Amino acid sequence: MINQEIFLCSICNINSGTCKEDCKFCSQSVRYKADIVRYQQKNIDKIIQEAKTARDNGALGFCLVTADKGLDDKTLRFVCDTAKVLTKEVPQLRLIACNGTATVKQLLTLKEAGIKAYNHNLETSREFYEQICTTHSWDERYDTCKNVNEAGLVLITGGIFGLGETQKDRISMLESLNSLNPTSVPINFYHHNEALELQPNQLTTDEGLNLIKLTREMIPNAQRIMVAGGRELMFGDRQNEIFSYGANSIVIGNYLTTSGRIMSKDLDMLKYLNLEVAKTVK
Repeated sequence: MINQEIFLCSICNINSGTCKEDCKFCSQSVRYKADIVRYQQKNIDKIIQEAKTARDNGALGFCLVTADKGLDDKTLRFVCDTAKVLTKEVPQLRLIACNGTATVKQLLTLKEAGIKAYNHNLETSREFYEQICTTHSWDERYDTCKNVNEAGLVLITGGIFGLGETQKDRISMLESLNSLNPTSVPINFYHHNEALELQPNQLTTDEGLNLIKLTREMIPNAQRIMVAGGRELMFGDRQNEIFSYGANSIVIGNYLTTSGRIMSKDLDMLKYLNLEVAKTVK
């Protein structure tokens, strides 16, 4: 059954390519020397411009992403200062932070600055996690998600398919996600970079669609199943099918280190499918 309202979200990489962790799927790690643009802090005027573009194209969510293992005092100040400016300049957007592992105290500070939701993905199953990251644990990720709930922020948590995991791993991850009672579940499909050690995503389009369906079935209380990174590469000219498999949210615009398609094309797709863009956050 196709959902009639589609929630649009845009992400803004406000700090790029500075992470020292060894996540094998991530081109932002300095360890792999991927050919990406790297910077410490994006200019606030540029962030405001991106936020207004997202708003003007129907986005309700705007996510401030930093490329580090977790929040430190410097990053926390930067995200808070940015959130305060955006709250004044673009009040129509729900501000989301995605800044890695975080304590309850740090999350409460973000909340006071105007952040409404926090995105921290489990990425994969607890059992498979050591195959893709050794510098911090899966449990740290899970605990951060519990901290988000304790701080009273909206929890956004999901993972990545196509890392070399088994179907058993996928089910295990979805069970863990469901246990956290997230409001939104972003589904990413691994987008290979030649600098990374992992093999390219081997999933077929049909497998990807069925994983969206499985996510919806296994996390029935989530308000939104969002198809995020890797959508264009995974589904190509079959992107319109994701909504009939249970998705009711997408990321529009560019991703962290890769380009998305032009926002107007996604809006044209939704119009063609007679799907309305959500106007308010439920």
